[in-house]
Amino acid sequence: MFNEQVSTYFWSCSVSQWLISILSIVLQALLLSSSYASLEPYDLLYNNAVEAFYRSDYKDVVRYMEGALSSYAEVRQTKVRCRLRCQDQHPFDSVSMDLQFFDVVLRRSNCQNECIEEKVGTQSMHKVSEDVIQDFQRRIPYNYLQLAYQKLKQLDKAAAAAHTYFQANPEHVEMDQNLEQYKALEGTDQDHFVDREARPHQRSFSAGVKLYDSADYKGAIALFEEALQEYYRADVECRALCQGPQRFEAQEHVLYRYSLYELVSDHFTQALHCEHECVRDLSTRPGRLSPMENYLPLHYDYLQFAYFQMNMVEEALECAKSYLLFHEGEEFMTENVEYYREAVGQDVKPREVRPCVASKMAPYSLYNELTLCPHPLYWCVCVCVFVCVCTVGGPLVYDSVQLVQNSKALNGTQRVLLDDVISVDECAELTNLAHTVTMAGDGYRGKMSPHTPNERFEGATVLKTLQYGYEGRVPLRSARLFYDASERARRIIESYFLLNSTLHFSYTHLVCRTAITGQQDHRNDLSHPIHADNCLLDPEANECWKEPPAYTYRDYSALLYLNGDFEGGEFIFTEMDAKTVTAQVKPMCGRMVGFSSGGENPHGVRAVTRGQRCAVALWFTLDPLFRELVNTTAMLGEFWPIPPDRAGVT
Repeated sequence: MFNEQVSTYFWSCSVSQWLISILSIVLQALLLSSSYASLEPYDLLYNNAVEAFYRSDYKDVVRYMEGALSSYAEVRQTKVRCRLRCQDQHPFDSVSMDLQFFDVVLRRSNCQNECIEEKVGTQSMHKVSEDVIQDFQRRIPYNYLQLAYQKLKQLDKAAAAAHTYFQANPEHVEMDQNLEQYKALEGTDQDHFVDREARPHQRSFSAGVKLYDSADYKGAIALFEEALQEYYRADVECRALCQGPQRFEAQEHVLYRYSLYELVSDHFTQALHCEHECVRDLSTRPGRLSPMENYLPLHYDYLQFAYFQMNMVEEALECAKSYLLFHEGEEFMTENVEYYREAVGQDVKPREVRPCVASKMAPYSLYNELTLCPHPLYWCVCVCVFVCVCTVGGPLVYDSVQLVQNSKALNGTQRVLLDDVISVDECAELTNLAHTVTMAGDGYRGKMSPHTPNERFEGATVLKTLQYGYEGRVPLRSARLFYDASERARRIIESYFLLNSTLHFSYTHLVCRTAITGQQDHRNDLSHPIHADNCLLDPEANECWKEPPAYTYRDYSALLYLNGDFEGGEFIFTEMDAKTVTAQVKPMCGRMVGFSSGGENPHGVRAVTRGQRCAVALWFTLDPLFRELVNTTAMLGEFWPIPPDRAGVT
């Protein structure tokens, strides 16, 4: 009997404890679920905002869309904080065996899951489609917001939203027009046009460049130093975001079974690739495909020279030596280092090259505790303290050709001006050829006035000229002269710029531009606006983006002039601002200007105000994949025999 009572007692206790445990778990689940519900998924809020927009409920559009943007930012920052915290708590440093490695992986994963879910709720609630992610990356929510704020008569917020959207979508014509309208409205001023998604490191850098250009070196130094701090902070965040799940786009795991170690290796390889892409991501401006070239080094370019201007030579030396850690042996910076070292009277060490993270961090305070080394690495691209000696170009190939100006005289790099490339008789023959074969809009997608309504553009390609010669519509000799003159130009450019590989024709165009009578009074436009030949010139950003629709494969350009009996039409080089003219060339028979096709040589043509200006325009490439097939055909003798000195040329 006693045993039965004891058994009954313990059974009752066990049931009670079991019930208490169940109730405790349920209570915890309720508490956690209420906590998890505190952050609504941004894709749900985004969807609600879009639905509200289509039913014209603009107050709800603002409420839901602003909530979506806030949720999106909170999820991102939570992932950064938690991953860095768990990385610090569970390092790989002491791992020496397989089991220890997997133990760290599992503990770190569990740490991240608990940390993230404690802050934002169940992670599955915040898994969104790739389409929604793309919309947020392209700033689509701000398009809805600017329209909603406009309807609600909140023009300051509408202007900010429109400006934010346009920064990432500069090709959006309608938004560009909206911005112009906002600027013209009362109640808006320049301070309202802010980029709400501007990255701190890029914002500080751009502001620093403006102060530097205005010779405010003290202010520029402060902003460049701030930009570097923000850059390293953003770099740490970007790398932390790479610790999540990876996509294996090039592999099909359903059809092929990988071993455990292959899968682990694939994951960490993808993570490493993601971290490597952080460099590109941090140096790419919104709405651009290509990063700003040498972005991080440019900070140190400006800093070393700005410090020098402020007579802070030791800091200038420190920056210059830090730069050389990444561009070892660069001539100009090495000379700067020697100059600074002699001025200081001693040597100094370069700044530290990597950001530091505090070793112990409290939960969720990590982002605030994230610090950088006292002297993070500062880059400097050389701004010469010394007078640079320009390298003399290579031979001009033909005895008759005269060097008029080199790069130094033309105030730039990779530039040359030559005379007597062709004779007066050859100029006349090619001009007569142009009058016969050129057609309005040829080479300009059929547009008779592609660059200005005040001039008529007529052109002819090599193929068209060859066909006319073959058909007897123009003298075959004249058609051949077109090719011979362009080949002469190609050989001169290849030789003068000391190219160690073959320069191929990319595109050759015989073009005349004629001033339209009665439309020349009070002209203030250009015959051809300032541009670069292989990248998209962005004067405001002081950049040239090497991306489509630019002809990115073009490497060198040349213009061979056929006449000079017209008014205006001067060829000009400018700075990257597309305003400051650095050199001007007056066309004349036999004169040729050659230059590299990149952002280092922005150029344009002043208005032709009377008469007709004719030239052979040539673009060249070092990549044989993009060579002009028509010229190759001519060289192979399809239209005429190859003379002995051209045999075998391809």
